[in-house]
Amino acid sequence: MSAPSSELAVLFADVSGSTRLYETLGDERALAAVAHCLEVAKSACAGYGGQVIKTIGDEVMVAFQAADDAAQAAADLQARITAEPALGSQRLMMRIGFHFGPALASGGDVYGDSVNVAARLVGVAQGGQVITSAATAALLSPWLRMRTRELAALTLKGKLHDVSVCEFVWQDSSDDLTTLSTRVRTPATHLLVRHGDRELLLSEQRGSVALGRDAQNDIVIVDRMASRMHAKIERRRDRYVLIDHSSNGTFLSIAGEPEVQLRREEFMLRGHGHVSFGHPYAKDPSETIEFFCGADGPHDAGIR
Repeated sequence: MSAPSSELAVLFADVSGSTRLYETLGDERALAAVAHCLEVAKSACAGYGGQVIKTIGDEVMVAFQAADDAAQAAADLQARITAEPALGSQRLMMRIGFHFGPALASGGDVYGDSVNVAARLVGVAQGGQVITSAATAALLSPWLRMRTRELAALTLKGKLHDVSVCEFVWQDSSDDLTTLSTRVRTPATHLLVRHGDRELLLSEQRGSVALGRDAQNDIVIVDRMASRMHAKIERRRDRYVLIDHSSNGTFLSIAGEPEVQLRREEFMLRGHGHVSFGHPYAKDPSETIEFFCGADGPHDAGIR
């Protein structure tokens, strides 16, 4: 972008689960798959006047003159990636965040609030999801604004106040809309975390708990597969997110659902489940934590 601009829509698109792609496909095939996703992203964005600013690993940053352009590009990109054939057992997915706000284009790069917020929003998105700020959603044309649904106000690093965020629903299927509506409206006013005989209650008064082998963690995990600073559970308004920082991954089991492995990823907790560190729960259920989210927690649980 050759000239400075006072406001821009900045979009980040990130290949979801790229670490797992490398593990399952091998370096050469995974690298090709990631590169292909980024080329699809660039092509989709170019069709709506997007200027590719840079690629950073498995992520691309694009600037648009208008919020509508960014929203339509995001929808087109997700539709294209969804149509891509699976690679073995792995489906290609991307997560997208965009925000319209103050920005300065200089020296082929873009700086400013819109960049910072968009970078945080893509971290909130899940694979196949498009996240924007409520402020940006309010700027969209009515026919695009109708496709947004408010999620919550989230605490974003670097922002003094919580930022209200929305999901931009790009799918046309009514089944998809029903699924999304169910997923984003799971209230959780508190989270009880149990480790052995010890219990911690996360709420408005206590918003996070650090987990790992190091003694400075809130809960010390005595498991050789756990990292020193393995993971964190963080409160975001009325929801709780498990964030993996480990080398060997975090395994999450929610009652009635298949176990999932997180590798440098986030997952919104719900219901009742277990978290194990560096290995599946069934391999060693002794050194794990148990959680109860919102009304699913035991009513008589104390804080020790």
